[in-house]
Amino acid sequence: MTSSTDAVTRDWQGLTIPTAGTYVLDAAHARVGFVARHMMVSKVRGEFTEAAATITIAEDPLQSSVTATMQASSINTAQADRDAHLRSPEFLDSEQFPTVEYRSTGVKSQDGNEFVLLGELTIKGVTRQVELDVQFEGVGRSPFGQDIFGFSASTEIDREEFGLTWNVALETGGVLVSRKIKIEIEGEAIRQA
Repeated sequence: MTSSTDAVTRDWQGLTIPTAGTYVLDAAHARVGFVARHMMVSKVRGEFTEAAATITIAEDPLQSSVTATMQASSINTAQADRDAHLRSPEFLDSEQFPTVEYRSTGVKSQDGNEFVLLGELTIKGVTRQVELDVQFEGVGRSPFGQDIFGFSASTEIDREEFGLTWNVALETGGVLVSRKIKIEIEGEAIRQA
């Protein structure tokens, strides 16, 4: 471990990681995205443009935790009619359920810079256990004096388990929107004073 009183990093199991503390997601350097298959032949990508997260890095990194909130109404697939449909009661029902929430419950495993984070994802009032595959991307100090670290995370969920069951059967077989949704997160987190 680095002994300097203003150290931003420390060594842990061959990794250079942030010192313990509370970090928040930097909205200017974050993407909380998803991918769904459309008509069984192509992919539609979207994101939540309003997301906030607090990450607590513990002295024992395997005791670290994260909470995150996405504003359901901020869903954006770059197509206004589809976005309106996704906000409607047939999907997220963003008026009745304004947020999508994630809360970690533990770290399942670690291999190098790869971690599996256990947690609870709540969509439309339904909470399910979700495992996030997380990659720690690095740590440093920005030119503005901010202590930061980068990460990426992904998982796949079955949207129907969260009550998002709207669909249309296709004449050629299959459905309009896939049940499986891939979640892709990229971000930087900034230490709080």
